[in-house]
Amino acid sequence: MGKPDTPDRLAQILIVLPALFSLVNGFIMVWEPQGWYQMLPTVQATGAFNPHFIRDIGLAYLTCGIVLGYAWHFPSGRWLAALAGALWLTLHGAFHVWELLTGIGAQHVFWMDAPGVLGPPLLIWIALGILVARQRIAPAGIPKSMFLRVIDRMSPGESAYIHELAHAPGHALEKFQRFMPLTMHRYAAPADLFHMTRIGATLIEDCGPCALTAARGALSDGVPKDLINAALASKPLDGDRQTAFEFGQAIARQSAHALTLGEAIEAKYGRTVRLELAMTAATVRAYPGMKRGLGLTTACSLTKLEV
Repeated sequence: MGKPDTPDRLAQILIVLPALFSLVNGFIMVWEPQGWYQMLPTVQATGAFNPHFIRDIGLAYLTCGIVLGYAWHFPSGRWLAALAGALWLTLHGAFHVWELLTGIGAQHVFWMDAPGVLGPPLLIWIALGILVARQRIAPAGIPKSMFLRVIDRMSPGESAYIHELAHAPGHALEKFQRFMPLTMHRYAAPADLFHMTRIGATLIEDCGPCALTAARGALSDGVPKDLINAALASKPLDGDRQTAFEFGQAIARQSAHALTLGEAIEAKYGRTVRLELAMTAATVRAYPGMKRGLGLTTACSLTKLEV
């Protein structure tokens, strides 16, 4: 949620540098293998010039560079691409380490190659570590067992139907994981308005655990606890927050009042903010809808709505 911050930008830089290195190195290897070979004395120490072999490896570098370039633009959502782009580079670096440990490679050659061989994959793994530590990776691609443990810990009231999805045929859980980030998309919208809309829409569905999950999302996004609890209790809010709350409820009720409220939000904050509020209000209803369809809904009146 929200625009990329400094750690996000740092992760992008740590991914784009190996991407550029791989593209440049791969291009030279493919188009000028003789020049590349002569430029690196450590390569010459490994054997005679072989243009076919050098071009083969150059294509591997180009592939890594392209995949990493794709990941760089949106690392939190494309972290699997960063992982794929790092795979060959990591194995290549591990092979050099193995050569050193087994005595095949000379120590001075290893350390001369280390910046170009070990540096790029290390930067990518640091970037992925930053994203994981901040929980800034899209859920799609996370191993099923790990994902279920996270859901059980973070949203125990939501876990039953997620477990059913995990055991459903046809990769149902993986498809659902790709849907989840859509419900939380926020870029231009202020956090308080976004989450008031989200909570308002969820309350209409009368699902207490779902409302609490939405509330915890607001809390993690920096919305004040007092404001969240006021929204959960449907108490009057101040100004635009009340408008956003009612906008979410109107969308959930499929009320014509959503048009008037949406126009008021757009007039003050712009079309993009209106789009983000409308999208979260429309999509967040999928969670209680799933639970209701599976007979797992708990009414708000039976759940204490407070964070």
